[in-house]
Amino acid sequence: MANLSQTAANVAIGSQITRTRVVQAGENLTQGQPVYLKASDGKYYRADANASAEAAKAVGIALTPASSNGYAVIQEGSGGSVNLGATLTVGETYVVSATAGAIAPIADLTTGDYPCILGVATTTALIQTVFAYTGVPK
Repeated sequence: MANLSQTAANVAIGSQITRTRVVQAGENLTQGQPVYLKASDGKYYRADANASAEAAKAVGIALTPASSNGYAVIQEGSGGSVNLGATLTVGETYVVSATAGAIAPIADLTTGDYPCILGVATTTALIQTVFAYTGVPK
């Protein structure tokens, strides 16, 4: 398979229990991108499974765009759902991709990637978020 082909304009909160938060972006962000919190500056960046252990640890999904040093709304934490603006496979587990800011099926990860499970597709549009991360490379 391959990274999800997302339409940013279609990314949205998927349920009323989905938690959100306003955060400062450390780089340009687009709706639907998984983000991580960089410890050195406290800003949010596009998550990336093969850049570093820190960069792979997604903590949310961008719901609004942001420019570098601007602000974005992100979906935060497990338990809510997000419309990723893509066609999903029901029951598929989705993870942070080895491409910065992208989302892929778990089978796409290769040796050396840091798996960070974002969630499982409950419909062809919605992902139930989990955010499971161990910091151990594949």
